[in-house]
Amino acid sequence: MSSNLIDFVEEVTPEKGNLNGMENSIGDQYIGKDLTEQSIISKDPQQFGDLDAALASKNFNNSTNNQSINASTTMNQPPNLIRNLGQFVPQPCNSVEADQPITNRFLHQQDQDILHKANQSYEALTSDLIASEQPAAKSNDPMTAPLAPPRSYSVPSSPGSSTQEHQPLLSRRAEEEYTNTFPDDRSYQDLVRRSERAIEQGVYPVRIVQGSSGSYFVKDEDKQTIGVFKPKNEEPYGQLNPKWTKWLHKTCCPCCFGRGCLVPNQGYLSEAGASLIDMKLGLNVVPKTRVVHFCSKTFNYNAIDRAKSKTKMYTSEHFPSVGKRFHRIGLPPKVGSMQTFVEGYKDAEYWLRKFESDPLPKQTQRQYQLQFERLVILDYIIRNTDRGNDNWLIKYTTPDVDEDETQAPEADWSIVNGPNVELAAIDNGLAFPFKHPDQWRTYPYHWSWLPEAQTPFSAEARALVYDQLSDSRFVESLTSDLHELFSQDKGFDKTLFERQMAVMRGQILNLCQAINEEKSPEQLVNMPPIVIEKKHEITIGGRLRTMTDHFQQRIQRRRPFFSWC
Repeated sequence: MSSNLIDFVEEVTPEKGNLNGMENSIGDQYIGKDLTEQSIISKDPQQFGDLDAALASKNFNNSTNNQSINASTTMNQPPNLIRNLGQFVPQPCNSVEADQPITNRFLHQQDQDILHKANQSYEALTSDLIASEQPAAKSNDPMTAPLAPPRSYSVPSSPGSSTQEHQPLLSRRAEEEYTNTFPDDRSYQDLVRRSERAIEQGVYPVRIVQGSSGSYFVKDEDKQTIGVFKPKNEEPYGQLNPKWTKWLHKTCCPCCFGRGCLVPNQGYLSEAGASLIDMKLGLNVVPKTRVVHFCSKTFNYNAIDRAKSKTKMYTSEHFPSVGKRFHRIGLPPKVGSMQTFVEGYKDAEYWLRKFESDPLPKQTQRQYQLQFERLVILDYIIRNTDRGNDNWLIKYTTPDVDEDETQAPEADWSIVNGPNVELAAIDNGLAFPFKHPDQWRTYPYHWSWLPEAQTPFSAEARALVYDQLSDSRFVESLTSDLHELFSQDKGFDKTLFERQMAVMRGQILNLCQAINEEKSPEQLVNMPPIVIEKKHEITIGGRLRTMTDHFQQRIQRRRPFFSWC
């Protein structure tokens, strides 16, 4: 559409004759500007003047010498073109001369007859199109039917049309960016909807006292905790971190603040990425975690956002005509990760001490060992730099036995099940480093000092993950899914992401080797760290160019100064 309009301007301009005259030059400039830039749909039928005919005259064989028009040329044009022509209607620039046709102020007098005839043909063709789309129209004579105003629906346009050039100004951010939609997971979708309804009813999230970041217990309408929300801008690296201890640490000792191997302000993506890997491998040790947008007055906002929200609410209440123009009235939504809340779990440190004094039964110990191996597999793949015994949970449940039945001499104890042990890996926000730790701290896995880490990987662990992790195609599909997840962040850096995936590939290679050689988790963490970088190479063979991926493996020799912290 834009190319046709430009051609029209180039054809009409030479036919003006004397371009040195002020009237002609201003008229041509006015036409050219509106044909290429203006895309406002007019709702006033009176604004369809002779300039519409000038637009439609592009489809005629116009000439100022013979002043003849071929109406068949316009009749053969697609209907979409005629609809698009109706978009570019200039607004009157002077209310005093509103009764006077616009073209009389800008175009040369010798073109008025041509424009009048073109206007009649354009109105007739437009009336036919409207009549064909609206069978209920009562007018039988297309030449006498009134010209209908433009409709409010969007006009279909080609990829290169001028209307599409203005679409970015009508950003879809308000419709898509802040919508929590998960069509692939109905249960999690219902969980988020319950949280949103609770916030609307005044049941707001509650800030968690523990931890170094701003995290919140999310509740439902019945005030039951159903999730843990961690906003991005309230992370340890975030500007709105509400924990004053971290602020003091960052202000007074910036050289020792943070972890140099991690990408700042991506903890919420790390939480969701750990859940993604857990789901892909079938480990079932990470509670379901996704990226969501929530808004609550209990979150930590700066004074400007709160003042703007109060001002908009006051304006909307007292001046509704002005308030309805606001894009958003309340506080801005916060992006972060929400993890499903698990009930009945306690810190691993609590149960580990219990198990030392009161050992588990043999069957329960076997179950606990298998769960522990899944935790090891997850932490090693994502290279979790913050896996202490206080941020993974254990649920220990004993069977319910009726005391009256146990006193009977004929009671069959073989049908009574033993205790059940389940693990939950939470706090996965400090994972996915873009390099192995090589400065001061090692950030070790605290579970590597437990007795369970001395036992080699079982056959069940090999059957669960070895075939998948040893397949390069599965690993690349895993990196593709992580790329789709991490690219949601506005500060996404593809180079840093590739380095993160290079570290993860090296971890997967070491893990596969340890499982294949029946090594223990303790031996696994002592293996030299490996980085597998992905390289792209273009091969030219005649006229055919092919791009192939090559993987380059290297061992990181540099070690941190401290190995115990």
